[in-house]
Amino acid sequence: MAHQVETMAYAGEVPWHGLGVPVSNDLTPQQMQQKAGLDWTVEKQDLVTASGAKVDGKQALVRTSDNKVLDVIGKGWNPVQNDEAFDFFSEYVLAGDMEMNTAGSLRDGNMVWALAKVKDSFTILGEDQVDSYLLFSNPHQYGKAIDVRFTPIRVVCNNTLSLSLGQKVEKSVSLNHRTQFNPDSVKETLGIASEKFQLYRETAEFLSTKRFTVESLVQYYNEVFPRTYQGKKEISVKDFTDLSSNGQKAYEVLDTQPGAQFGEGTWWQALNSVTYLTDHQLGREADTRLTSAWFGANQSRKVKAVEKAVEYANAV
Repeated sequence: MAHQVETMAYAGEVPWHGLGVPVSNDLTPQQMQQKAGLDWTVEKQDLVTASGAKVDGKQALVRTSDNKVLDVIGKGWNPVQNDEAFDFFSEYVLAGDMEMNTAGSLRDGNMVWALAKVKDSFTILGEDQVDSYLLFSNPHQYGKAIDVRFTPIRVVCNNTLSLSLGQKVEKSVSLNHRTQFNPDSVKETLGIASEKFQLYRETAEFLSTKRFTVESLVQYYNEVFPRTYQGKKEISVKDFTDLSSNGQKAYEVLDTQPGAQFGEGTWWQALNSVTYLTDHQLGREADTRLTSAWFGANQSRKVKAVEKAVEYANAV
């Protein structure tokens, strides 16, 4: 299997995926960009056939540092340079509101990301700390949108959590490449940090007060990790013998995951068994887990896990 992480740098403790080169935690966004090997630009170049004829309506997106073709793009597609992505963080880092945490390139340059730690946190049940991070992903790939979102991370196990709680207040901003990137409008739409993080805090505290039953936990795992059943076989709601293989794994780590003692028997513990499994155990390699946890199937799964946990907790 091809590696997903092309280049990466991280500040502070070794991240849960164990990838990248260590750097100081006081770097400016521009210094982090350079240390992460992201000080390159992209440009649009005309596509031509072998005979030299120009291909109408299509262009190549080329990385100028090595002339690698990252993708073929359509007319009106506007690339966002890595410099613009990192400049987005500058005023917050210089003001002391954030510090750069990780940055890197995935899939040979198709996805560039930067993660900054926001100077905000809360604790559940007195000791279970959750920190706030801002994730900026800049895809150099046709059909993919720029995404800026808040990503809480549970300190005890480095689980990356989700802010998609079905609330009316948006938790992320997604921009396509057919309009020019305007960082000021993103900041205005995003509303920056505190309101979104407070919503997550209220949800986490709520989940930590609501207890699951064996029946409801089995149903929860069956919805988060569904399996295909032959015929009309009924799903067991009495024990954990009729779960998918990943549902079984989530149940197995329920009481052994780091921080399992916080909110034992509650929907907070159940949710964290899913996020721990997806971040730390699913997938064959650390870089594929990172890609899936932030941008792939496991990110969507964690969104669903939060929504379903809230749904079951509300039914208690």
